[in-house]
Amino acid sequence: MSKYAVITGADGFIGSHLTEKLVRSGRKVRALAIYNSFGSYGWLEDLPKEIRDEVEIVLGDVRDPNGMREFTKGADEIFHLAALIAIPFSYRSPDSYVDTNIKGTLNMLQAARDNGVGRILVTSTSEVYGTAQYVPIDEKHPYQGQSPYSATKIGADRLAESYWRSFSLPVSIVRPFNTYGPRQSARAVIPTIITQLLSGMKTIKLGALDPTRDFNFVKDTAAGFIAIADCPDAVGQEINIATGQDISIGDLAKKIIAKIEPSAQIVCDQQRLRPEKSEVERLLGDSTKLRNLTGWKPEYDLDRGLDETIAWIKDHMSSYKPDIYNV
Repeated sequence: MSKYAVITGADGFIGSHLTEKLVRSGRKVRALAIYNSFGSYGWLEDLPKEIRDEVEIVLGDVRDPNGMREFTKGADEIFHLAALIAIPFSYRSPDSYVDTNIKGTLNMLQAARDNGVGRILVTSTSEVYGTAQYVPIDEKHPYQGQSPYSATKIGADRLAESYWRSFSLPVSIVRPFNTYGPRQSARAVIPTIITQLLSGMKTIKLGALDPTRDFNFVKDTAAGFIAIADCPDAVGQEINIATGQDISIGDLAKKIIAKIEPSAQIVCDQQRLRPEKSEVERLLGDSTKLRNLTGWKPEYDLDRGLDETIAWIKDHMSSYKPDIYNV
């Protein structure tokens, strides 16, 4: 019998890719998209029709405990991805991050407990580590809340841990490093660079160029989630998904410029800079635990992933506003 999987944040970037992969894995899938008056299913609408037709799509909100209890009834496993993720917006509206990222995660944990769900994967972020105190960053690295966003994700992770330790809820905390690929919004650096270049701009506006990041292609990230879900020994664990390679934002921009418009130049846009003590200077992940538990390894190197991302964005430029700073 196939597993019944429910997924929150399915309408988003990673969530839509994971939804597709869950269907292709043979699971029955119920997917949550944020309620809106437009009846939009977000990026789920971009899925191939034969995949979308297999998904039960529900509009709702993780901030609603009763709604989440109903949404998760009958589920064998929960993939909890719904979150507010933009770091600059968390400076403006920290309350909304507490409501969604902490209280929303609490609602999902309690719904899983109430409904006797066999497995719940809670999505973390490499931002919980802050600037690397050593590299590569393994799961024992200290936490540091360098933005309201990262602080709320630390809180959500620790709630998940508490439900494992207090109630034996079968939780895994999944911690992707920087994911990129088709369907990502322009609040992230790679689509920001690509969309500016594809729109014909010759001066590319960016924030800090020296910080480094460990970039995962989204299909590899989705494969990591499923590998963890299928591994009984991953229960009660916090697990990185990382490539083990990092690149500075400046060098990344040069690489993308070379692929699209070699004559373009980079300038620093002051409004895109994080506050000094909030900038995470280095993220380089260690995925040894994931590899040892599941055998997972990335299939995409950065060049292959960038080529697929550029091709997809080129066909979807109407979804972007490259002339503004997307917070």
